[in-house]
Amino acid sequence: MAWYGFRRHSAYPLSALAEATSNVAFGFVRAFVLMALWNARPSLGGYDVTDAVTFCFLTQALIGPVQIFGGLELTQRIRDGDVAVDLHRPVDLQGWWLADDLARAAATLLLRGGPPLVAGAMVFPLRWPGPGTLAAFGVALLLAVLVSFGLRYLVALAVFWVHDDRGLASASLVMGMFFSGMIVPLVAFPGWLGEAARALPWAALIQVPADVFLGKRTGADLLAALGFQAAWAVALLVAGRAVTAAVRRRLVIHGG
Repeated sequence: MAWYGFRRHSAYPLSALAEATSNVAFGFVRAFVLMALWNARPSLGGYDVTDAVTFCFLTQALIGPVQIFGGLELTQRIRDGDVAVDLHRPVDLQGWWLADDLARAAATLLLRGGPPLVAGAMVFPLRWPGPGTLAAFGVALLLAVLVSFGLRYLVALAVFWVHDDRGLASASLVMGMFFSGMIVPLVAFPGWLGEAARALPWAALIQVPADVFLGKRTGADLLAALGFQAAWAVALLVAGRAVTAAVRRRLVIHGG
C-alpha cells in the first residue's frame, strides 16, 4: 500500500512544483517578518536572526510532509459511505491509511521539500546541520509525520458522529497553525503560553523538528525531544485504534 501510495502521490510533479513555488513565495514574506522581529528582539527565545530565517524556510519545506493544511481522504470516504468498502478489506483500516500517509509524506518531501531551502539559501545565510544532526532530524521528521497522522485520523473518524467535518477541520487547522510554530516559532511565546504550547502535540509537528535541525537539541535534550514526539505519536495512534473499534459499531450508510 505504501509503494502504490508513493506512486500515486508523486504522479503529478508539475503540480508539486507549483505548490513548492507558492511555499517559496510565502517563505520570503515570513522571512522578512521574522527578521524584523528578531532585529527588534535579538536572541529572542535563544534564536538569532540566522536561526529565525532558517526556521522560516525549513518550515515552508515541511508544510507538505506534515500536512499542516490538509486532512485525510478518509474523511470524504466516510461522508460518501465508501468507508464500508475500506472496513471490509482484509487489512486494518488505521494501518492502511497510515501506510498511505507515510507514502504521501515521502513523496511530498521529495518533490516539495527542496525548493524552499534552496531558494532561501540563495538569498540568506542559513544554518545547516552536520551529519549526526541531520540523522536526528530525519527521526524527528518521521515522528512528526506520525503525530500529524494521528491528529488528522482522529478528526476524520469524528465524521462518524458529526457527519460534517468542516467545523472540526477548521478548528484543527487553526490550532495546528498557531501551536505548531508555523506562524511564529514557539520560542517567541511568552511565559505560560509558551510552556503550554510546547507541551501540546502540535509542537511535535514543526517546532521540535526545527529545533533539532538547528542544533538546539543535543544530548539528553535531544532524547527528551524525540521522546516527547514518540509519546504523543503512541498516544494518538492508540486513541485512533480505540476510536476505530468504536466506529465499526457506529457505521451508518444512507440511513441504514
